[in-house]
Amino acid sequence: MSRAFVKEDDAGAPEERVDLPVSEHPNLVTPAGLQMLRDKLGVYEAERAKLKEHDTELAAQSHLPRVEQEVRYWEERLRSAIPVDLAEQPRDSVAFGAVVTVEDAEGARHDYQIVGEDEADPQHGKVSYVSPLARALDGAAVGDLITWKRPAGDQELEVVAIEYGG
Repeated sequence: MSRAFVKEDDAGAPEERVDLPVSEHPNLVTPAGLQMLRDKLGVYEAERAKLKEHDTELAAQSHLPRVEQEVRYWEERLRSAIPVDLAEQPRDSVAFGAVVTVEDAEGARHDYQIVGEDEADPQHGKVSYVSPLARALDGAAVGDLITWKRPAGDQELEVVAIEYGG
């Protein structure tokens, strides 16, 4: 019988280390985004310490590898972070960190902040700087019309205000 059809014991096999994918884009972060990275790493480091302290067979086999994966991801994101000083951003055009108020064709206004990839939260108006909306807004000034290319169809927006925190 061929060895290809014989089940071998996997107990001695080394555990495969699979990491979470990291974006190829520069890791730009706002001051709040940098703090978020530190907080996330702290949460997973504390969880790892707790799991190692209790060192149960189940924790080591199921949850600890996932927590270790998260620690490696957030360590890398923190290591590669490029903080952007919002005080140095242009005040008359949209750039990273800006909170942009736009108005659509129906007259509805929406606020979007251009943030780093890890900080993005579209439901709360925080869009990644590599998103189609942020790219369409980049460099725009108050009064400019931009075209947001969306899968649901292009949408024209007018920039009505630009602000920067920090």
